[in-house]
Amino acid sequence: MAGDHNLFREPVMITARTLTSKEAIGEPERKNFPLLKGKEVMIEAQFLGQKGQAYTGMPGDYKGTIRQILAFSLCNDFERACLIASLNAVMRHLGLIEKTVHCRDHAPERCAANLPQYVRKRFGKPKIAFIGFQPAMIDCLSRVFELRVVDLDEDNIGKKKYDLVINGPDKTDEIVSWSNIIIATGSTSINGTIKRFLTDMPVIFYGVSIAGIAKKYHYERYCPCAY
Repeated sequence: MAGDHNLFREPVMITARTLTSKEAIGEPERKNFPLLKGKEVMIEAQFLGQKGQAYTGMPGDYKGTIRQILAFSLCNDFERACLIASLNAVMRHLGLIEKTVHCRDHAPERCAANLPQYVRKRFGKPKIAFIGFQPAMIDCLSRVFELRVVDLDEDNIGKKKYDLVINGPDKTDEIVSWSNIIIATGSTSINGTIKRFLTDMPVIFYGVSIAGIAKKYHYERYCPCAY
């Protein structure tokens, strides 16, 4: 895309900076979102006046050209997050995607409240493998569907939340086999686990991180309240 639109020759810098939790998500009603706990942070790429964001557990700042970012080896979460945030910003600049900035304040609750209806309309009443800890979504979905949750955060694994025991990644294959659909965080594209969920089974990715990749590869994405 950069080559097609002559962006390599533009003297433009892409900046990825770590956002504070208040900048990223505002002041939501629940206080156990990973962004608020500091387990994950949001980085933001700015390109020609547009913004693209991505979650990462390996934050940092970076300034460089598109050519430099495309030269990354993608050997760690930081480099992948910079690439994906930049992809989101560039694709938004080109008018290819929208909703690349995280929703704030009360919007995460609205987003979660509408998810059960979205799932029911698409799939009836499936058994759901939920990947990642998004408390509002887990709470709303668990009231309607059979749900099993996998998360990478050791502080969550083995704990009971919303009447569900949070499983570790060692249970992923078992839970995916049990389920009818997968609902997975878009940050799987950053932590290197996304391929585990690209099977013949329907998968819905949620969040801003996956915006550009979902558009490019025609993955289903749920993120109605992002900006």
